[in-house]
Amino acid sequence: MAYCSVEQARDAGCTGTDAEVAAWISAATERITAYTQQYFEPTVAVVVADVAPDGLALLPRRVRSVTAVTPVVAGDDAPSLPSSAYRVTSADVLGGVDAVHLRWGGWDDLVAGAESYNGGWRGLFDRWGAEQARVAGTFGYAEVPPLVTQACALLAARIQAAAAPSDADSTAAPGLDVDDEGNNVRIEDTDDEETTPVAPSASTGSTQVDALLVGYLNRGHSLIGGI
Repeated sequence: MAYCSVEQARDAGCTGTDAEVAAWISAATERITAYTQQYFEPTVAVVVADVAPDGLALLPRRVRSVTAVTPVVAGDDAPSLPSSAYRVTSADVLGGVDAVHLRWGGWDDLVAGAESYNGGWRGLFDRWGAEQARVAGTFGYAEVPPLVTQACALLAARIQAAAAPSDADSTAAPGLDVDDEGNNVRIEDTDDEETTPVAPSASTGSTQVDALLVGYLNRGHSLIGGI
């Protein structure tokens, strides 16, 4: 997953081989994901959402499709709900919200506890006492927005520039290796926000990039179960 191309990063100031530029792009992409708490390409993931009393579960990412909805209960042994037990809405549709709407009126007489005479899915959900649902599916924007592409290219160049030490810095910082021309050829990760892309970050490290991304911030939710 990358939010800009090698050519776009080069235009913004990145140098080196295609593989080296791609590595800077990857670092920039991780920082942008950490800062915005968004996916800007369709991404397979698992998210956890609170379930309101009316059965509405607002999802923390732009949803494209849902493959499984599972109540979060002690012991983690609840079965996934059938697709007939919920419907999905997306903010891709004007006026829509990213959510799973549990259809409390549904039932399945073949599932113990979810029978029509036993309260259906609503009754089963209540007996579980589940307050959250684990939702697996594909999340993210259909394509990378232009401002995010621009931000990624600029940030890739900035990260590369910041990692290239002066001659004095290279002597004092054993975690950085440079070639005869002063180019950094090895990066030792010391920043958790780069190695943990889903951890919230207060900034990308660039006020210019932060400004480009401010309209995409999603600070309200950060529960990502996995990718």
